[in-house]
Amino acid sequence: MDGHDQMAYDRGTSIFSPDGRLYQVEYAREAVKRGSSTVGVKTPSGVALAVDKRVTSDLVEGESVEKLHAIDDHLAAASAGHVADGRRLVDELRRDAQVNRLRYGESIDAKTATRHVSDLVQAYTQVGGARPFGAALLVAGVDADGTPRLYETDPSGTVDGWQAVAVGAHRGEIREFLEAAYDPDLDLDGAIALALRAISVPDDERPSAGRVAVATVDVETRTVNVLGDDALADHLDELAAPGETDALDADDDADEQ
Repeated sequence: MDGHDQMAYDRGTSIFSPDGRLYQVEYAREAVKRGSSTVGVKTPSGVALAVDKRVTSDLVEGESVEKLHAIDDHLAAASAGHVADGRRLVDELRRDAQVNRLRYGESIDAKTATRHVSDLVQAYTQVGGARPFGAALLVAGVDADGTPRLYETDPSGTVDGWQAVAVGAHRGEIREFLEAAYDPDLDLDGAIALALRAISVPDDERPSAGRVAVATVDVETRTVNVLGDDALADHLDELAAPGETDALDADDDADEQ
């Protein structure tokens, strides 16, 4: 294949290359990888979402950086990748949630909401004149029967359910940490702590309150709660960064010897 043919596949939003790849979808996934880290942790008590807001200047108002979104009373989402694309998908989730309440008189479950928005994402991989969404979402919710849910969408329109997951920057590194540290019996406070520790893995230091945001969906109340500055500061004060944890373990071993 010469260079001109390669560029044709490269530019075509909905054209498969001879080896079965959609280059524009792969580019959209790269856009997600360049976004800030976003982590979700599911427990029997609920789901915690944590995001690195990646505030690049002290002059930026932290409240204006929106990576966490309340979709409905029982449903929340966190985005990674292009912020504007993520906002468009969040608007779609909110519309579906309200339509479901008006049409059926009940709240939409997390799986249905995630599949609806993923159908929109997938449609943009097979139409001309438009590009795929350069954003991924973590959708967290509690169903009517009290079951907590955590789903991931990606720019291809794929939906996966997770116990704990990371999207955005350093996904592989954070996922390795979650696979080693995740405990299915965590309570909601433990899920928050694990999510914050996961966010801190790439830098190996405790994140600051202005850098991160956390939201939870509680099984008991079926409500979304975005942690305020004071509550977040309390959780961060109790948090040991990964490097500090290793150092403490080494000190304990030395004392025992």
